[in-house]
Amino acid sequence: MKKRTIVIVDDHLLFAQSLNSLLISLGKYEVLAVLKNGKELTRYFLNKRKKPDLILLDIKMPVMDGVQTMVWLKENQPDQYALALTMEDDEDTIIKMLRAGARGYLLKDIHPDNFSHALEMVIDRGFYHTPKISEVLLSTGIDKTAKTKVTKLKEREREFLKLACSELTYKQIASEMNLSPKTIEGYWESVSKKIKVRTRVGLVIYCMKNKLFKIE
Repeated sequence: MKKRTIVIVDDHLLFAQSLNSLLISLGKYEVLAVLKNGKELTRYFLNKRKKPDLILLDIKMPVMDGVQTMVWLKENQPDQYALALTMEDDEDTIIKMLRAGARGYLLKDIHPDNFSHALEMVIDRGFYHTPKISEVLLSTGIDKTAKTKVTKLKEREREFLKLACSELTYKQIASEMNLSPKTIEGYWESVSKKIKVRTRVGLVIYCMKNKLFKIE
């Protein structure tokens, strides 16, 4: 069986080496390179080295962090699959990574069996999201009723939904819509019930996968 190729980008040397050993032990992967930050990854591509099936990308790194690296990949290697593997679990960081094109978001305390499954899902199907991160497991297919659900939202609810897929905080969304934070909370409760998602991360994933808005 042909081995899947992976590039690791993580500035924690001990973890990166352990991850390299784990991938080798699984017998299905070949690690093409272990890099310390996004800048080294840009050089990897600029030097026209072999494109991997998947990049495992940390978030907090010196010189060029995970979000900056994802933005660069989106602009310069738009077809490249990348999976965040980090200790950062705050909602804003998750949304930034997903909006920038990350195909999934894993925490470093993930069980090795689940980790292996996640790699296979991303490489074979394009996405993987854990309940711990998104609190909702979305199907790999497109929800055929998604656009219908959105058209049934009130105009201001649709406006809120689009802004919720941006990097704006709820406070900033309230300011943008000239509404009180309390009213924005009401919009969130209404919209989340109508499209059946439980977190803002789940909402962003839902809109991205169903191509409801152009998310840049």
